Amino acid sequence: MTATADQGAGPGAGPGAGADAEEAARFHARLQAFEGRPAATAGRGKDPVNQPMIRHWCEAMGDAHPAYRGPDAVAPPTMLQAWTMGGLSGHGDRSSAYDELLALLDGAGCTSVVATDCEQEYLRPLRPGDPVTYDAVIESVSPRKTTKLGTGHFVTTRMDVRAGGELAGTHRFRILKYAPTAPRQEKPAARRPRPVVNRDNQGFWDGVAEHKLLIQRCTACATLRFPWLPGCNACASLDWDTVEARGAGTVFSYVVMHHPPFPAFDPPYAVALVELAEGVRMVTNITGVPYDEVRIGMPVRLEFLRVDEDLELPVFRGSQD
Repeated sequence: MTATADQGAGPGAGPGAGADAEEAARFHARLQAFEGRPAATAGRGKDPVNQPMIRHWCEAMGDAHPAYRGPDAVAPPTMLQAWTMGGLSGHGDRSSAYDELLALLDGAGCTSVVATDCEQEYLRPLRPGDPVTYDAVIESVSPRKTTKLGTGHFVTTRMDVRAGGELAGTHRFRILKYAPTAPRQEKPAARRPRPVVNRDNQGFWDGVAEHKLLIQRCTACATLRFPWLPGCNACASLDWDTVEARGAGTVFSYVVMHHPPFPAFDPPYAVALVELAEGVRMVTNITGVPYDEVRIGMPVRLEFLRVDEDLELPVFRGSQD
């Protein structure tokens, strides 16, 4: 993920922007003085590259590539940083320059921090038995940026990782040190969209009000249809009556909604195509089971869900049995 910034908004816009920009430029110059200074003194990995760590990594990532097993195994390239990490006890190799930089940003109100992204470059494979050494430098400090989180500066450190003294790869890690944006006033809860009720489907919603799920039936050819239509899609007859669904069905298909979010809906949630015992299908929500336990073929049962004071919907309750 790469953070985006809008330099034309936030502090520095409006009256007095010129003076504010000059102050921001002077502060940025102070920050730039740290560029090129060490972020960590020369360090050594707590363990050489080893097969057990490679195995754990591959199991966690689900990576079964044969290059990571056997007597000629190499380490997955993306493990580059793993060989430099200090674990729970940490490393005592962070430089005073890095602490001074963070303290300067703290003093300017940039007291919050979030990691934004990392970049890695692989120059040679690491093999079991390779001793790992590394050093890190403060590579860059950005001008002031305004993001959705707040206004601050991106700080990038570059770590050079060596195996037996030979450069094996580089790891760039970027954080945003920022002053949090004032919390916005909470908006009232969004109202669920209203269904469109017209002369073609009024009878369906009248049935819902009575806790009945009504299915149209063509009186000419007896074909059932759902959703409601003004005419039969089998014989084109305009004459119809209704039958009441018994309420039993199965999940014919489903999707889990994650993104984009819609007001009044709290993702993730399952949206299902339910096949009723009568043979027609309808799009609906599944209740009674977590979204990640909905399955094709799951038996479901009709129920009516009160959404708010003037909206009630037919939904289907799933069974975990």
